[in-house]
Amino acid sequence: MHNPFVPETLEGWSLLHLMYRVRWDRVQKVSSAERTRLAKEAVDSLTVPDGSTAFAQMLGHKADFMVTCFRKDFEELAQAQLAFAQTQLHELIELTTSYVSVVELGMYEMTAKIHDQVGQKFKPGSDEFDQAFDTELDQQRQRMMGRLFLDTPKKRYICFYPMNKRRGETVNWYSETFERRAAMMREHGMIGRGYAGQVLQVISGSIGFDDWEWGVDLFADDPLVFKNLIYEMRFDEASAKYAEFGPFYIGLQFSSSQLAAYLGGSVPEL
Repeated sequence: MHNPFVPETLEGWSLLHLMYRVRWDRVQKVSSAERTRLAKEAVDSLTVPDGSTAFAQMLGHKADFMVTCFRKDFEELAQAQLAFAQTQLHELIELTTSYVSVVELGMYEMTAKIHDQVGQKFKPGSDEFDQAFDTELDQQRQRMMGRLFLDTPKKRYICFYPMNKRRGETVNWYSETFERRAAMMREHGMIGRGYAGQVLQVISGSIGFDDWEWGVDLFADDPLVFKNLIYEMRFDEASAKYAEFGPFYIGLQFSSSQLAAYLGGSVPEL
């Protein structure tokens, strides 16, 4: 049964962010040839025919590098985590934190539209209504496959952060009407569209999966775009009143073939 007050979502890739600290004291004792072998084994363990893996050198103390796995389901995420953990590279690194989520497209306006269209033909709550609603939702899913199962953006800089919508005593996002929430998200989205071509954004849902409600991945060729976009969005109502942000992770995305160079002390290239 479809609740008219709850926006539908479309789901795509399952995501696993893994942040690591490198034990450089151990790495420095390994020969160049051995680093190359360890890097190849690690990369091969994460190479799959359906899905992708992104590598990034992180800035700051929270992590040295990040591995982001894009897979079709949690079974494959489990396989990726297990395979990577069994490589010998894991003797030289330590996991500092992780994040589990699923690529998500929120459908505030489309949810209302589908309810109106289907409600003109069938009684809400009936089996006929639900079947027609699911059919229309599946058609929307087919139209959005490119956004739900996108290729890893080949941008030099990556920013990741988790976030919530406030649900405290003063303001509560979930107690606002559907129409108010839809209007605020429309305003929020308009700001993002103003940065089209400069930044690629991947929103993933993590309610029930991790400590925050959403994960946000931003990809760009200029890191200042992250600052400008997030700063401008702070002024819209959805963010100013209702957004809570977790820790931010910023880094340089690099090609998997550059993992050995990174372990050798060179800034890896994309």
